[in-house]
Amino acid sequence: MKKLQTYKVTPSLPQELQALQTLANNFYWTWDADFQHLFRRLDRSLWEECDRNPAYLLGNIDQKRLSNRRQDEGYLSHLSRSRETLEKYLSKPTWFDKINSNHKAFTIAYFSMEYGLASALPIYSGGLGILAADHLKSSSDLGLPLVAVGLLYQEGYFHQYLSSDGWQQETYPESDFYNLPIQLVEKENTPVIISVEFPDREVFAQIWKARIGRIELYLLDTNIARNNDKDKNITDRLYGGDKELRIQQEILLGIGGMRALHALDISPTVCHMNEGHSAFLALERIRLIMSEYNLTFNEAKEAIRGGTVFTSHTPVQAGIDEFDPNLVEHYLASYYQSFNISKKEFLELGGVHLPQTEGKFNMAIFAINTTGQYNGVSRLHGEIARAMWNYLWPELPENEVPITHVTNGVHIQTWISEDLADLFHHYLGPKWFNQPLESQVWTRIQQIPDEELWRAHERQREQLVAFARKNLQKQLENSGASSNEVELAREVLDPKALTIGFGRRFAQYKRAYLLFKDLKRLEKLLNNPEHPVQLVFSGKAHPHDNVGKGIIKDIVNTIRHTDLRNKIVFLEDYDMRIASHMISGVDVWLNTPRRPREASGTSGMKAGANGVLNLSILDGWWDEAYNNNVGWAIGRGEVYQDHEEQDDIEAEALYDLLENSVIPIFYDRGRSDLPRRWIEMMKNSIQKVCPQYNTHRMVRDYFEQFYIQAEERWERLSDNQFQATKDLIAWKEKIQKNWNKIKVTSVTVEDREIKVGNSLQVRSKITIDGLKTDDISVEIYYGHLNAQGEIQNGKSLEMSPAETREKTIDYHAHVPCETTGQHGLLVRIRPKHPELTNPFEMGLVHWYNEQNS
Repeated sequence: MKKLQTYKVTPSLPQELQALQTLANNFYWTWDADFQHLFRRLDRSLWEECDRNPAYLLGNIDQKRLSNRRQDEGYLSHLSRSRETLEKYLSKPTWFDKINSNHKAFTIAYFSMEYGLASALPIYSGGLGILAADHLKSSSDLGLPLVAVGLLYQEGYFHQYLSSDGWQQETYPESDFYNLPIQLVEKENTPVIISVEFPDREVFAQIWKARIGRIELYLLDTNIARNNDKDKNITDRLYGGDKELRIQQEILLGIGGMRALHALDISPTVCHMNEGHSAFLALERIRLIMSEYNLTFNEAKEAIRGGTVFTSHTPVQAGIDEFDPNLVEHYLASYYQSFNISKKEFLELGGVHLPQTEGKFNMAIFAINTTGQYNGVSRLHGEIARAMWNYLWPELPENEVPITHVTNGVHIQTWISEDLADLFHHYLGPKWFNQPLESQVWTRIQQIPDEELWRAHERQREQLVAFARKNLQKQLENSGASSNEVELAREVLDPKALTIGFGRRFAQYKRAYLLFKDLKRLEKLLNNPEHPVQLVFSGKAHPHDNVGKGIIKDIVNTIRHTDLRNKIVFLEDYDMRIASHMISGVDVWLNTPRRPREASGTSGMKAGANGVLNLSILDGWWDEAYNNNVGWAIGRGEVYQDHEEQDDIEAEALYDLLENSVIPIFYDRGRSDLPRRWIEMMKNSIQKVCPQYNTHRMVRDYFEQFYIQAEERWERLSDNQFQATKDLIAWKEKIQKNWNKIKVTSVTVEDREIKVGNSLQVRSKITIDGLKTDDISVEIYYGHLNAQGEIQNGKSLEMSPAETREKTIDYHAHVPCETTGQHGLLVRIRPKHPELTNPFEMGLVHWYNEQNS
């Protein structure tokens, strides 16, 4: 075999311009427009050609341009200002510094399958990755002690183009990692290599680092010489391949990711799984502390549970990764064998024994069983998740299933358009950029003159139209269209017309087709000479989703074969760059998911922050954000069993809103030609979305609700060689042993009719054996009764022990009667311990009824 000698060529920058390399190697430039202007000034054409990749720009720019810039005092001043900005940003006190005045040391490790930092680093497919990147950016702004872990895909997610008949095709161009703003992690000039055990072999990975402000993101790459050809391809593509490749990637992400952190001397006390892809990290955490502290499997699992957070973004079972148990055993048998547990015990962590999983190993169930805190990503998604996973806590009412929510957000500084940012700087001051959580700052939106806000928005629409025309010409040229068709693309869209945008993944439930249900009605809307309307669509279908591809094809052919060519544009290869143009340049952001399939959705937040008005089904984040002063709701949150009926009803509602509200308000102009009511709604949208639906609020929610509790619990349980963990496991074993000896022998309610405002006295006799009163909580679960005689959205009230006679204990409580109507109550017992991550962690609840009394 030929021996290949490798060497690296780096940019040659004059001394005066050396700081450019430092600026390029920190993704802070993705959210500071002044940094982007700095790079653009070097070579505007190359900046756009290289997809705004500063590392590539510096390595490939003509040296004459660099020589010219080294003598340009204006440019050197700009460079100096940017360098000082970054230095000040990295060194100034942060929100976390202020709240962590005692300098408590801990580290949060955030794991995600994808990150959407910039279109130049194509390791994301859509919303999950964009959300993960925004999480890191806000963590940096807030100063959280957080590191992140992911995979570095050689071909990333696919690039999309359409065939002559409108069918989606995929290409997978390779990324040149050495021309990206990332660095190979080395010790003593040697790459740091980690390994994970696969059947009959080890798989090796090197580590790359991306800097996102103060945050470091570590990315694993298996395309190295020590691996065989098949293993080199594990990090080839995001969401590519079969189930076996997927489990390999998830083992690498979770187990390999933890090993990468330890190889870099990083020992996280809190781990956050962004979706279930990384859930195998729990196995490595368990293995490490079992080995180091001689713990049992149950003790180690208990210890790491409290220090781990799981966020689900999936509102349907079909969207969750599931694996055949034989495949799981094939790859992970060595783990459960080293844990000294049976195959059955291990597989049951993934729910294979539950009828709902149909024998599959479910990654979300595995995550729930190995973490202490779990959440959905919007208020509605929290409700859906509690209903979806109720079978894991069969003794609980749905509203008490211990799954909460943290509504997603967006990194405002990244997604606000440059024109709007200039306005914000002028009228809101620097706090909008530095402290976007301050709601008082955003009230100043109302001070921006209507004329200035509208003109800024019109410039964004004009830029979108120019961008769409240019992209459409390229699409047509690449598809072999005639020169006449290419020339006609120069005239598509009207820079002054009401523009509706739809940009997202083309999955069937997102219903991109809804606006096309009645073509004659749509044509009438779009071709109105006095009140013209136009549409900009963009989005990809998953490579294996032929239904989604069919929807794209139908829309594209509708455009091609009707007189709507100049009114509708489909932009190929939806990515962050296209999204940025669309969410700031359209007037209306359309979202038509089939409720409740949208867990959150963040594109509408980005649009709303730019003053673009949302027109959406009440699903995901819009269900909690909507009011009629900031946008429009399609329907009232109905859920239909008949999907065809739903499509017909909601398409009709969509047309009605467009005809009777959206279009009239947009074109309601006075003598100044300003749509005053529309501008008022734009201001309301910005004022509502920016302080509430941003990732600063989201990350603070995670910190205050989850991270700090998880860190404190880890600290308590790991203290003194994990003695508190051992005590907790012994207590749980005692509970399990004696649980069936508990009995509720009687419940007495003093009055059957009581005046509102008074309280109802309730007494209960409890028999316990082998346990103490401190081991249990006796509770009243009470609330309004529905027509079926069931308690709706009940509340719980702990009863107090009174007189004790041998093993029988009297409990009592006073139930507040705050509202009138028919009410009901139940008495129950559950285990009680201060170190339980939630009251129902053990899944044990003893309800009083005739059979068990």
